[in-house]
Amino acid sequence: MRSSDEIFRREAGPTRAVLVRIFGVHNLPLVEDVIQDAFCRALDVWNAKGMPDDPRAWLIATAKNCALDVLRRQRTAQRFAPELGRLLESEWTVAPVVNEFFAADAIQDSQLRMMFSCCHPRLSQQAQVALILNILCGFTVEEIAGAFVEGRSAVEKRIARAKHVLRGSKKLFDTAAPADFADRLPAVHRALYLLFNEGYHGACAQTAVRAELCREAMRLTAILLQHGSGATPVSYALSSLMCLHAARLPTRVDATGRLIALADQDRSRWDAELIREGMMLLELSARGLETSEYHLEAAIASFHVLAPRAEDTNWKDIIALYDALLVIKPSAVVALNRAIAIAEHEGAARGLEEISAIAQRDRMASYPFYWAALGELERRCGHDAEAREHHRKAASLARNPMEREYLQARIAACHRQDGPSLAHDEDIWIGALDRPADRPGRPVDP
Repeated sequence: MRSSDEIFRREAGPTRAVLVRIFGVHNLPLVEDVIQDAFCRALDVWNAKGMPDDPRAWLIATAKNCALDVLRRQRTAQRFAPELGRLLESEWTVAPVVNEFFAADAIQDSQLRMMFSCCHPRLSQQAQVALILNILCGFTVEEIAGAFVEGRSAVEKRIARAKHVLRGSKKLFDTAAPADFADRLPAVHRALYLLFNEGYHGACAQTAVRAELCREAMRLTAILLQHGSGATPVSYALSSLMCLHAARLPTRVDATGRLIALADQDRSRWDAELIREGMMLLELSARGLETSEYHLEAAIASFHVLAPRAEDTNWKDIIALYDALLVIKPSAVVALNRAIAIAEHEGAARGLEEISAIAQRDRMASYPFYWAALGELERRCGHDAEAREHHRKAASLARNPMEREYLQARIAACHRQDGPSLAHDEDIWIGALDRPADRPGRPVDP
């Protein structure tokens, strides 16, 4: 049975989205008070009588009652959401209106509207992702700070400034406006991509993989796909990409939390259902004329999950996909991925040549897996001294104990012929370096 903390975390985002729709974006502090009141009431009752059979329904009913209490005390809808005011001016009374907002379809729609609201054009990508984590996924400031390896104070200020921007809009984003929806959809895609990225290969100081972030990104992307205007080829490609990578999550780390390279993973433990779903979504994504970065990254991931063994991987076609990706998304990390793929296909010496030809290699100076790739290719070429030096540099840049242990194992491998497999960046995730802070010209937090 799930603990109350797990249930509260899971239900906080959907409940918050509905309450924001009722009370208005400008009343975010009031929304937090109502959620706190609802969850405290639930905890008091559950501690006394035990957890109900359907805790989700119980929480929704409690939050609904708390919202009704506030509305009845205020006896006016003027300071709340315009949508609520319009309904109350009709023949509806307060209770039926609130019940309507808490219907299953309305809860999902509220989450979608909240998602688009969080991707306000005045906010940086960092602020957008932080808001989604906080408002829609129920993550605390401390947890978000841990995920991004930032100080609590800095994250708290970023979220506060972002919420101030939201409050100025008065109401949730209107997903029924096609033009506005299309304009903001790319920002939503990017925020969900970064959210998944943080889970799959984030810089958390405690762990190298945070599956709960991946699950939240997939859950929100699924909501996006259920909206008519959101079910675009690019959305399908993004969802495919997440499924195909998430299928490998059971083998990303071992029982002790140690990272396992893609080539060394037990492929029999990959999630076959997620692979099937990812391939189906990839097929759906091909029905449009646009080819996005998500299409190409999903196609690359598909070659990995469909290979029965690491040595069966179709590196030639993967290189061609990276060539296309560099046109759409030129970056040092994509070029590094391509160089590693070339090393797998044509040999370590060719891989080193390609790495040396990467423009703006200096941007990867603080990226541990850049040095790890150099170290592994030098080792394969028999240059053990250079390999050890690169691996030591990589280990010194590790962002958590799991990465450090993984990279230190490579130093030891330089003393023997059979070292660990080259960690192709498909397993350390394409977007690992491509964070908002690395992108010139990004909007600043207001």
